[in-house]
Amino acid sequence: MKVLFILGSPRSGGNTELLLKPVMQGVIDAGSGSELVRPAELDIHPCLACGGCTETGVCVVQDDMQQLYDKIDNADRIVVGSPIYFYGVTAQAKAFIDRCQALWSRKYLLGKRPAGNKTVRKGYFVGVAATMGERVFEGAIMTVRYGLDAMDFSYAGELLVRGVDKKGEIARFAEDLERAYRFGHDMVLDS
Repeated sequence: MKVLFILGSPRSGGNTELLLKPVMQGVIDAGSGSELVRPAELDIHPCLACGGCTETGVCVVQDDMQQLYDKIDNADRIVVGSPIYFYGVTAQAKAFIDRCQALWSRKYLLGKRPAGNKTVRKGYFVGVAATMGERVFEGAIMTVRYGLDAMDFSYAGELLVRGVDKKGEIARFAEDLERAYRFGHDMVLDS
């Protein structure tokens, strides 16, 4: 099984990355391979809403997103991780999701699915928020849920941690880090 991790945080070594590490370790310990992609380190332009993908299912913008389409198609699980910025995912995560419009066109307009992938494809969201707001994750969950649908993954759940603000502070949340490990381990075993 292949698990693709999309780290939407622009901050290296931040709380979202530190929370994703035990998720990835759980995946590895359960016997699966994992790959981490950092959109902040790639040249991913925003969707132009040009309609170029509506007839082919292929995005016309030639940038680093092109290398990610095959990774998405070949993954059995995908995890989108993002800190919360104004009740949503980061700009880097959103640009990645928006550029999956080509995959939405391929799926819904052209009726095509990723070739050769026979497993039940599931997607997950890992979010970290500084505030304790009851609804702080709602916008991000909706964005990730519909992005995953465009990528042809069913939304299978989330791992959310509130009240984590300063860089590295998640290290003090031992219970959440253990929960993250189990989250990764269990997603591999959940077929």
